Amino acid sequence: MTPEQTLKDRIKNLDWDQINKTLHDNGFAIVKQVLGERYCDTLISEYDADAYRKAVNMERYRFGYGEYKYYKYPLPAIITDLRESVYPYIVPVANKWMNELGFDKRFPGTHEEMKQLSHEAGQTKPTALILQYTEGGFNTLHQDLYGEVYFPIQMVFMLDQHDRDYTGGEFVITEQIPRAQSKVNVLTPDMGDMVLFTTNFRPVKGSKGYYRVNMKHGVSPVHSGKRHSLGIIFHDALS
Repeated sequence: MTPEQTLKDRIKNLDWDQINKTLHDNGFAIVKQVLGERYCDTLISEYDADAYRKAVNMERYRFGYGEYKYYKYPLPAIITDLRESVYPYIVPVANKWMNELGFDKRFPGTHEEMKQLSHEAGQTKPTALILQYTEGGFNTLHQDLYGEVYFPIQMVFMLDQHDRDYTGGEFVITEQIPRAQSKVNVLTPDMGDMVLFTTNFRPVKGSKGYYRVNMKHGVSPVHSGKRHSLGIIFHDALS
């Protein structure tokens, strides 16, 4: 069995009923140890390789302090496997959200079809990225939309171990509740953990049905060490 098959089997055997319930109810879900340490170390070791189409200095654009790099097509096999393997399990949640909010919109059953929707809209640049923060690094609250076509759920994989390789650098998700103060969720995933979370907005059930809650995500300042993560977005970008 190849490493890629092992990863696909790991994803297939996850408790997707429970994961999707948590994702639907909270707007995010942490799934433990999806990537083994060898995968994490390999992705980090290739940070300086020629596998990227674009590098972004966060400070230059006032996005924070740190750097991230977008992978180019063809993507590394592990990233393609993650995109294609996870997508079919979470698309029912995305479509349920659209239904609950009364939107006449449904997402296709496979990632290949989702990617085609992006490309038909002129969004042909891959959005998978690896992020690196050193001491003092952070990422301001934002949404990863990249164009008119976007999938409402995305994921990030932690590649270093919190409190061993770095301190601080928590993953932060905010919820802007209509006519109320924002809610903040602070997560500290371990090495290899997958975090599924809302790209833009999600439904929340109130006394008169479901209402829309806008969400953003970011990273709090790193106090020491170096922090790497792998971000995987299911739609592509205009540029």
